[in-house]
Amino acid sequence: MREEATAFVPGHITGFFSTHPDEDPTKAGSRGAGVTLTRGVEVTVEPEPTESASTVVLDGDEIEIEPVTTVLETLEATARVEVDSELPLGAGFGVSGATALGTALAANRVFDCKLSSNELVTISHGAEVRAGTGLGDVVAQAHGGVPIRLEPGSPQVNELDAIPARARVEYVSFGELSTPDVLSGDTDELSAAGTEALSRVVEEPTLLSFMYASRLFAREAGLLTEDVARAIGDVTDAGGQASMAMLGNTVFALGTGLSDAGYDPDVCTTHPAGAMLR
Repeated sequence: MREEATAFVPGHITGFFSTHPDEDPTKAGSRGAGVTLTRGVEVTVEPEPTESASTVVLDGDEIEIEPVTTVLETLEATARVEVDSELPLGAGFGVSGATALGTALAANRVFDCKLSSNELVTISHGAEVRAGTGLGDVVAQAHGGVPIRLEPGSPQVNELDAIPARARVEYVSFGELSTPDVLSGDTDELSAAGTEALSRVVEEPTLLSFMYASRLFAREAGLLTEDVARAIGDVTDAGGQASMAMLGNTVFALGTGLSDAGYDPDVCTTHPAGAMLR
C-alpha cells in the first residue's frame, strides 16, 4: 500500500449525444462527440486513517459525490479523496466523471488493486451512470483528444473514433443545470437529434462539422437556455461558431469565437491524451 497517489483527468465538453439505457450500467451510456480539455481535475487518494468511512473534499469543502463513493466501494477501499478542480461542478465539463475516474486510477495504485485501465474506466463509467450524473464523459476522458463515441457503454463495449485535430477552446459559464433532471425525462427527441448529429460528424470528421452538428443538436433537442442562445448568436454575428456544453448552462467556441464577440472567456486547448497518473 502506498501513502498516496494523484491522477489528472481532463475536463470534457459534450457537443451532442443520444441516450442508450440498459439494466447493466456498464453497458448503458451515450453515443456522441465532444472535446477534452487541458483544464481538468486533479485527484489525490490516500488511505483513510480511521478506516471508518471514506471522505471526499472538493476544493477544500467536504462533499458527497455519489460516483466516487461507488468507485471506492467497488474497490473495497476506504480513502480520503482530495479533489482540486479547475472547472465548475454541474456546468457541463464532466467534473463528476473526472473525479470518479481520477479516484479509480489513484486508488488502484494506493491499494494495489492490480486492475487494468479498461477495468477502472468500466467501474467509473458504471458508477456515474448509476448516479445519473453522466452517460459518456468517463470514456471520453480516458481517451483524450476530440473523441467520437460510436457505441454506448464502457470500453469493453464502446467503439471509439476521434477527430484528428487540436484546437483552442474558449468557454463562458452562466451557471449550473441538473444533468439528472434532463436524463430522467423523455429523451426520445434529444436522442433523435443526437443520432442525426453523429451521422453528420462520422461522414465528415472535422472540427467545423462537429461545431455545426453541436449547434444544430442543441437547438433541435430543445436544450438551449436564454443565456447560451444569446451568446451563440453573438458569436455567429462575429463570424464564429459556438454551441452549448452538454449538460450545463455554458457556451463554448473553438478558436477566438467568444473573444471576437466581446466576451471575456476562460481559455484552454484540447487535451492531447487521456486521464493519467501524475
